[in-house]
Amino acid sequence: MTTATRNRRRMDVARRREQLIAVALDLFSRRPPERVSLDDIAAAAGISRPLVYHYFAGKQSLYEAVLHRAADDLATHFAERREVPPGTVLLDVIARFLDFASEDATGYAVLLRGTPDLTGRVREAAYARLLGRLAVGTPGPRLEVALRSWISLTDTTARLWREEPGIPRAELESQLVHAFVAMTAASAAHDAGMAAVLRRVLEDEPKDGPFGDAVTALATL
Repeated sequence: MTTATRNRRRMDVARRREQLIAVALDLFSRRPPERVSLDDIAAAAGISRPLVYHYFAGKQSLYEAVLHRAADDLATHFAERREVPPGTVLLDVIARFLDFASEDATGYAVLLRGTPDLTGRVREAAYARLLGRLAVGTPGPRLEVALRSWISLTDTTARLWREEPGIPRAELESQLVHAFVAMTAASAAHDAGMAAVLRRVLEDEPKDGPFGDAVTALATL
């Protein structure tokens, strides 16, 4: 067998695995895993059931691959590291969760039924993105709590919004920005380090940025 033939065969195997993951991702998102059989997956992929075992050890192995794919797809969205104002990064994180919930509902539906470890990996990616933009090497406990709590809130909000999208998206994004400002301001009132972080964030933000609207709204209240 020539090198070209071996490479082509490896590519074919990789493509078939990708196809099976995509097919299973769609099926698992629409039905509970226990109601999806390997026969269903094989039929949707246009191959025989025995051939599925050539690429995966069984349904559990394929399901785990699907979960990791769903988590990876969302986590990679947070890998971008652009030099933009903090408020823009905040809106970007919000958009990633909401986009994945609305535009890639298949992957998100599977991820929702995944293990806590996979969901945690997605939140860790968002946490690292925010922490990197704030340029804080080792965050203090208050900053860590504020960031992680806000990410958890954003993730939960995206899940709820996916099921009941009754609030306009722009309003929801604004609400989450306001929540971030409120949470960090509450901690800043009791901690000089948090106050310094919040001041730096607001100084870096243009007057017409999302944080400016949030501060104005909170001051009005």
